[in-house]
Amino acid sequence: MTPSPGPTAPLTALPLRGRPGARLSGSCDLDTRQALAGALGVVAGMPGAVVHLDLSTVLFFDAASVAALVRASAALSGQGRRLLLHDPPYSLRKVVEMFPDECAALEVAA
Repeated sequence: MTPSPGPTAPLTALPLRGRPGARLSGSCDLDTRQALAGALGVVAGMPGAVVHLDLSTVLFFDAASVAALVRASAALSGQGRRLLLHDPPYSLRKVVEMFPDECAALEVAA
């Protein structure tokens, strides 16, 4: 019998100070998919040519959550805007590495 993974951390989103965007905290997976969609919808509705997502306190991104980021980034790009990711966790970077063409819309801050 394999041990079950621990409970996922709930996903929270708080607005950034001084620039349009949000800081996500927790896990982005099946259990938090609706919360992620809601947060991305709010961020996409913020004014500005560039909106920021601080991911420094996100513990995990599953592939479907990365796909949601890609869709949000592509939608903003279609409006002539940018979604800029800050401090993505290893799991997100790994998905991008595995699927570079599919994730080409994602932009990570230097």
